[in-house]
Amino acid sequence: MLPTLIIIFIATYVAIAFEHGLRINKSASALIGAGLLWTVYAVSMDNPHSVSEELGASLMSTAQIVFFLMGAMTIVEVVDAHHGFEVITSRIKTQSLSGLIWLVGFVSFFLSAILDNLTTTIVMISLMKKLIDQREDRLYFAGLIVIAANAGGAWTPIGDVTTTMLWIGGQITALAIMKGVFLPALVNLLLPMAVMSWVLRGRSVSSPASGDASLSGTTVFERNLMFYLGLAILICVPAFKTWTHLPPFMGILFGLGILWLVGDLVHKGKLDEQKEHLTLVRALTRIDMSSLVFFIGILLSVATLEHTQILKSLALWLDHIVGRQDVIVTLIGLASAVVDNVPLVAASMGMYSLNQFPADSFLWEFMAYCAGTGGSILIIGSAAGVAAMGLEKIDFFWYVRKVSGLALLAYLAGALVYVAQYILLH
Repeated sequence: MLPTLIIIFIATYVAIAFEHGLRINKSASALIGAGLLWTVYAVSMDNPHSVSEELGASLMSTAQIVFFLMGAMTIVEVVDAHHGFEVITSRIKTQSLSGLIWLVGFVSFFLSAILDNLTTTIVMISLMKKLIDQREDRLYFAGLIVIAANAGGAWTPIGDVTTTMLWIGGQITALAIMKGVFLPALVNLLLPMAVMSWVLRGRSVSSPASGDASLSGTTVFERNLMFYLGLAILICVPAFKTWTHLPPFMGILFGLGILWLVGDLVHKGKLDEQKEHLTLVRALTRIDMSSLVFFIGILLSVATLEHTQILKSLALWLDHIVGRQDVIVTLIGLASAVVDNVPLVAASMGMYSLNQFPADSFLWEFMAYCAGTGGSILIIGSAAGVAAMGLEKIDFFWYVRKVSGLALLAYLAGALVYVAQYILLH
């Protein structure tokens, strides 16, 4: 049974990694992989009741992540429908490309920490299309935004899917991950910004065009209200978890209900055709359900390897061959440049137990940094990179020539900073 499960899982990985070449959506590959893995596992066991219980436990942990992501994505869609992000983008005014590099980098870094790296990438690249005419310059900014968004998402529990998984799984806590990974993530950002600002030195940029919020059917008050309320809800979720000890998905769904209520009250005097595109019902239809289905499939796939002790055996093998946790996690981060970091982190969570490595230990915090930022090395290595690739039609090999080397140096520099910081503080 075990060789069959490993072959199916590797085939699923390959199909996900070569999604664009095969022209098969990675969500389909993940679901088929999950179905085959659980089928083989179930028919090979003599105790179907035990398998059902294990599947139920895996489904419960998977559902928590999916509900959280669904709520967060819907909140972001509501804010975007009200042109709420113009609260930030309308304030970006500069005449120098090198100055804009620093501004865009820091905005992307901190915005990603509050929202998520995928949403931040979409918002900031859309902004760059309004600010910069030269395509080559925009591509540099797109590369920087990918690096900044991934770095920003690595140091908060809601900034990246992988840190959210670790947070919900109990491997990290909100305050500890923010304190432990912030400095390495910042180093990961500063190095590319410094180099790119030097490359683009002396070039000018036109001032941003003023946006017209009336086109969306919203007033300035409505735009500000939905932006700051949505932001407050996302920020308060970690505090809600700490205070109530309830899972984060409960906090995000609670906040989603508040945002829904406020939206209905604010727009209650409008005609249906005027407010239809602003409602939360419409936002639910715009969230990326394909990504949510992918997470379900890949997390359930990894769960079979956990229940069959395959991941535990892999962890023991790595410990025997490599021996050093810092090297093992660094290699996992490098692998995330090629393979999606979600299944890598899910597999790592199954490889190492909380009894052996408790919450906020070196392994989990370093994992959050490496998995979150390693995907920047290649354009296909993260959701943010894939989004940028689609929005700006970035050529894979252009990114390799112009950005990958810089992203790799930044990744290794941040990793060294985290290890040195951990040694000094512990």
